[in-house]
Amino acid sequence: MKLPNSPACENNKRPILLVLERVFKDCASVLEIGSGTGQHAVYLAPRLGPDLVWQTSDLAENHPGINAWIEAFPSDNMRAPLVLDVDEPEWPVSAPVDAVFTANTCHIMAWASVENMFSRLAETVIENGLLAIYGPFNYNNEYTSESNARFDVWLKERGAHQGIRDFEAISALAEQAGFKLLEDNAMPANNRLLVWQKHRPAAGKRATIGKS
Repeated sequence: MKLPNSPACENNKRPILLVLERVFKDCASVLEIGSGTGQHAVYLAPRLGPDLVWQTSDLAENHPGINAWIEAFPSDNMRAPLVLDVDEPEWPVSAPVDAVFTANTCHIMAWASVENMFSRLAETVIENGLLAIYGPFNYNNEYTSESNARFDVWLKERGAHQGIRDFEAISALAEQAGFKLLEDNAMPANNRLLVWQKHRPAAGKRATIGKS
């Protein structure tokens, strides 16, 4: 099949790599939530080293494109996508991972789905594990640029459930799930790469999962 292509992925993959090379340097397993076209996975996985396993995931409808990219640019440390819906009560993850990475997902999902994702992350990441989220965010209820304001209008025209999220609201969800903010990295095109570390189990949540 023709490889699906996201120009945004091509434009931001190098800046993302420069951050992840540093923050994921001691990680052995990374779950990517919402692998999309698969472009981030095939670029990041081999460059983060052979000792790190990169597990792709997405809704089943996006798997053909992800698999096409993996077949075109194979890497021994990259895994075929799991069928992962953040709204499902259990995720198909066999063991807790060292880190989770997700790019350009929070503003696409409904807010309820963002909340569900964070509640599952509490069970999916090991103690002291990492969470890295890339995308646009508002601060103090304000856009960081005119381009982000226009992008938010475009998102809401596509679907009323979509929209740029407030950094403070996302951080509150992360803290509730047991994660502490480590870094807020400015990125090209008025995006951010936020990094948290899990510092405690979330209230009422298991610290590990064991679904086979």
